[in-house]
Amino acid sequence: MRIAATIALASLTLATTANAETDYSAMIAQNGLATTEANLSALPNPTASDQFALGGVRFLGAVEGALQTLYATQINREMAEMSDLPFLRLPLPPNPDAVPFQPEVIASTFAAALDDLKGSLAALDTITDTDDVGVTINTADLWFDINANSTRDAGEGVLEVAASQLNRRLDDTLTPPVVRFDTSDAAWLSAYAHLLSGVSETVLALDPTSAITRVTESAAAMDAFNDGGRQMVFMPDEDNWIDVVAMFIHAIEGRPDVERSRAAHAHFLGMIADNQTFWSRVAAETDNKLEWIPNPNQTSALPLEFPADVGSQWRMVLAEAEAVLKGDLLIPHWRLGDGAGINLAKAMQNPPEIDIIAIIQGEGVLPYLEEGTRMSGRSLTQFQRMLGGDAGLYMIVLN
Repeated sequence: MRIAATIALASLTLATTANAETDYSAMIAQNGLATTEANLSALPNPTASDQFALGGVRFLGAVEGALQTLYATQINREMAEMSDLPFLRLPLPPNPDAVPFQPEVIASTFAAALDDLKGSLAALDTITDTDDVGVTINTADLWFDINANSTRDAGEGVLEVAASQLNRRLDDTLTPPVVRFDTSDAAWLSAYAHLLSGVSETVLALDPTSAITRVTESAAAMDAFNDGGRQMVFMPDEDNWIDVVAMFIHAIEGRPDVERSRAAHAHFLGMIADNQTFWSRVAAETDNKLEWIPNPNQTSALPLEFPADVGSQWRMVLAEAEAVLKGDLLIPHWRLGDGAGINLAKAMQNPPEIDIIAIIQGEGVLPYLEEGTRMSGRSLTQFQRMLGGDAGLYMIVLN
């Protein structure tokens, strides 16, 4: 009853503010992502701004759901961070009441995120070039309910969680930026949702549960003979590194799920298409109001300096990536000269039985070899030179 009343009240409030910009930021700050998502989903005639906000809270909800699952589980944080996968590498507070880890948790985490991201894309895909989006967000208002107690606790702010990824820019002296997201940013967020969806589909295509089960069971069996703990030879965390590598090898060897591989391929192409749409929209903007990623005549609300040609340079990176995904540019192999390479599009549409040794030697990629122009990587190299040591940070922001 309380939730239904909240939804009804929010619907009435939003319906009476058609001429004013809705304070989505306060809604999230006060109610959290889940309740805000329910309120926005219940709107009978959502505006383009409502749809952007809905897509945004669903996107953040995918992250929140993953954090809640991982927080509730006794997962090895060091190994999770070593994986360098989305969601898994984010920091979590300690949970003394966490349940024992089960190998299927990783797959279920990415499957749940994929469902949430599907909802995000559905909302964002309704926004067109001619729509007028205006969603002002104080980033200090954004938080993840990591421990699922419906209350914002220390360490649950989005900027606090993101600090490990953007640590050179986030410190105690930073004033959380206020950003006004507009129509261009809908394509940017959609591109990011496609990226995380593509990664999730890739993880699920490789069946991580079997690989994790195999490694954890064998490691436990080996530990039973130690009678006092593992012996460290080279470094304190050597055993974790070996287990992570073993999981990776066992996961990728074998035949990936064909439908998930094709879905991942489609999402990666969707990411690039939406990113190109974003830059086209940004180039046409004439305002300058709390911008997220600016064009050369605008100023960003973020504590970052965007070089005037960062957009054109990044679009060159995107163009080369798209050509590789479509098979117009080929991936080099050490046994081949400049005039031949691997067609990634064919490999993702009909993935092979993966054998690492056979791929390195060449036998495993024979069905996907073609004569043609190979990717050079020059556009990415130029982008990195332009931004120096900050290139990785900008790549995270630009997507």
